[in-house]
Amino acid sequence: MNGLHQRKQHRLSGYDYRHPGYYFITICTKHKEHTLGNIPVGADVLIGPQVALSKTGRVVHDVILTMPSVEHYVIMPNHVHLILHLPETEDGPMRTSAPTVPMLVRYLKRSVTVACGSPVWQDDYYDHIIRGEADYLRIWEYIDTNPAKWREDCYYTEQPIAPQLHGPVQPDAGGRQRALADVGQE
Repeated sequence: MNGLHQRKQHRLSGYDYRHPGYYFITICTKHKEHTLGNIPVGADVLIGPQVALSKTGRVVHDVILTMPSVEHYVIMPNHVHLILHLPETEDGPMRTSAPTVPMLVRYLKRSVTVACGSPVWQDDYYDHIIRGEADYLRIWEYIDTNPAKWREDCYYTEQPIAPQLHGPVQPDAGGRQRALADVGQE
């Protein structure tokens, strides 16, 4: 051992992340800082807690909306959860240009970092290969309820609240999220 920190491998050894299917992805902010927004205390009981996005959180939101492979997501104060769908593609020479999980994560991280002008993310990310409908529905529910369970979340930390520049987000009819400030402006 040369004394350097060995990074833990999170990817499933030998698995081809170009394989069509569904993937649950979690990407954390650098040092798990609350740079993406906050969850205001005393939210409407009927609606439940919603994430109020910071300027950086809004950039993340806008980039995600450009990614057709994202089926469902939530932006939390210091991380983002995504369900990615890689569809079946025809075999052939163009297969190499089909999206992969690492390619999509790299696109999101790089786009947000460039737009913000400074690093936003930790180097790594977590993934889970979704195996079947029950797993998919459990993860969808987890994403939906994540803001309400923020204090129990494994990524929760007590930190000063990031500046609130935009309102909470809510899912549109397709399950994707929109800032409440955008509702009705279409």
